[in-house]
Amino acid sequence: MSNGMDQKGMDRKQFLKIGGLSALALAAGASGFPSDLLSGTASAKENEKEKDKPHGDVKLQFRADGTFKIVQFNDTQDDEDIDPRTVELMEKVLDDQKPDFVVLNGDNITGGTDTPDEVKKAINNIAMPMEDRGIPWAITFGNHDQDSMPNSGYDEEAMLQLYRSYTYNRNDKGVKGITGTGNMNILIGGHNSKNPVFNLWLLDAGRYAPKEIAGQSFEGYPDWDWLRYNQVNWYTETSEALERKFGRKIPSLMFIHIPLWEYRFMWFASVDGRTDADHARAVARHGIVGERNEEECPGPINSGMFSAILERGDVKGVFCGHDHVNTYSGNYYGVMLGYCGSTGFGAYGLEGAERNRLRGARVYNLQSAGNDVKVDTHLVFAKDYGIDLTAN
Repeated sequence: MSNGMDQKGMDRKQFLKIGGLSALALAAGASGFPSDLLSGTASAKENEKEKDKPHGDVKLQFRADGTFKIVQFNDTQDDEDIDPRTVELMEKVLDDQKPDFVVLNGDNITGGTDTPDEVKKAINNIAMPMEDRGIPWAITFGNHDQDSMPNSGYDEEAMLQLYRSYTYNRNDKGVKGITGTGNMNILIGGHNSKNPVFNLWLLDAGRYAPKEIAGQSFEGYPDWDWLRYNQVNWYTETSEALERKFGRKIPSLMFIHIPLWEYRFMWFASVDGRTDADHARAVARHGIVGERNEEECPGPINSGMFSAILERGDVKGVFCGHDHVNTYSGNYYGVMLGYCGSTGFGAYGLEGAERNRLRGARVYNLQSAGNDVKVDTHLVFAKDYGIDLTAN
């Protein structure tokens, strides 16, 4: 919903310690902390050089058969006492899909982590499914990740250092001098090749809109954040630099937490229309599949990122989370726009007994084809894996 409220009128920020089964707290996961984690010091200094390679160097590689698989988890969004069904879902998806890379696309943790140790445990809960399996992974930040900073003292920069301390994490320090934390791209090479075949853009879409600009408040407008011009400009300039270096545009996907305005335009094939007839036209035009159970929640400003993507022509799709009960995707003028529903059982869901019906993940199957890469994507759900969907 555009005002961030769930069906019972609770704000997103109020979903702090909801998980009905969270008493288990995944105590066993605590034994998986990286060394020095509890002291807050980075434990993987030996990986720093590898992780901080320039954005033109390959960090991942396609399989010998020319395929590469990505799993996206969104809005795991819980505190240190995570609902264990969230981790069960992550583990079962990873064991079933066997991805080459995982993206945790924002709102990875939430408020309620009131001490540094609680932040570390909350992060460890969602890191260990990949770490235990040796699967490379990275995160973007969402609007809730640092909600507890006033109590815990952990802002996104401190969290990024913590994420980077894990052996299989592939986040780098992020681009300096632009808005947000951890903005980066990661190149995927061909099998046994340093030449890039594909690229992933991981951007911090921000948290909340400022209280005012030029003395004018945002009352009446959406109160989420938006990608800023310097981020859009960085994408454009980096895309151009990669083309110059490698002699061609590198096909890519972009992951951001908060949706672009174009998502809503696509759903209705209109800027202003909101009728069933508008949506029917959109389905026919844009090939939309999936559900829309709440209004999109972009920020009050259109960032212009979609215009930049059209200009560059290298991004095949933009995928977000944020709106937990939306799962739709479509082709908007040559660019896929899509949601991954909420992975986290501790976050808001659908109403009543259906609360957890859409808990799941999004899977991307990449197939190299000459200088291009074909991308197929679909959703998998907790119900497919026999996970308890009790709405407690």
